[in-house]
Amino acid sequence: MKRMGMIFRAKANKALDRAEDPRETLDYSYQKQLELLQKVRRGVADVATSRKRLELQLNQLQQQSTKLEDQGRKALALGREDLAREALSRRAALQQQVTDLETQHATLQGEEEKLTLAAQRLQAKVDAFRTKKETIKATYTAAQAQTRIGEAFSGISEEMGDVGLAIQRAEDKTAQLQARAGAIDELLASGALDDQSGMHKDDIQAELDQLSGGTDVELELQRMKAELAGGSSSQQAIEGGTDQSQSQSQQQPKDTPRFDKQ
Repeated sequence: MKRMGMIFRAKANKALDRAEDPRETLDYSYQKQLELLQKVRRGVADVATSRKRLELQLNQLQQQSTKLEDQGRKALALGREDLAREALSRRAALQQQVTDLETQHATLQGEEEKLTLAAQRLQAKVDAFRTKKETIKATYTAAQAQTRIGEAFSGISEEMGDVGLAIQRAEDKTAQLQARAGAIDELLASGALDDQSGMHKDDIQAELDQLSGGTDVELELQRMKAELAGGSSSQQAIEGGTDQSQSQSQQQPKDTPRFDKQ
């Protein structure tokens, strides 16, 4: 169980580390510090409000004490010593309350000064953290961009890896098709495959067709020559017979005997 728990914690820690973005963590820490600073300021305001309330109570008690003193003095002037004694007794009680309120006022004033100093220090810390946070975020963003650019150039990034695999598959398919086309051409040329279209012929058949075609041409040429030669000889014979008949007609006498009818 301990081992399983350790493995689970290790897996969870790795998953959290993979999902964690330092910039988001810094922003969250800065937000928490701002909330703490706001609480401190609210505490300073509450203490200042309590101090101000004590100051108002002190002013009222002091006014009442002054009034009782004046009333005692007037009663004593009128010969009313008992009233003067009562007024002074009440004034003494008020003085005790004033003393207590002054002690509380001093305590609250000290707390207010401490909280004000703490708020100022916390404000300076928050400002410094904000500057450092922005610097770290900018540095992290720049490093992340440089890493992505380097991965893209080297081809080890996930996106570029997919592109590289697609290009490799396309090249492999192209080479496979080219090899298949070349193999089919070789098989057709060797006669291992029949060309159903009758257009493709192997080298031997092409050479035989060329030779037979050349023989037919030669034979046709010889025949035409023979016809031309035969035509010229017959024409010469015809021309020779015509000349002989003309010469014989010229050798016959002009007067031929006539046969009279009986």
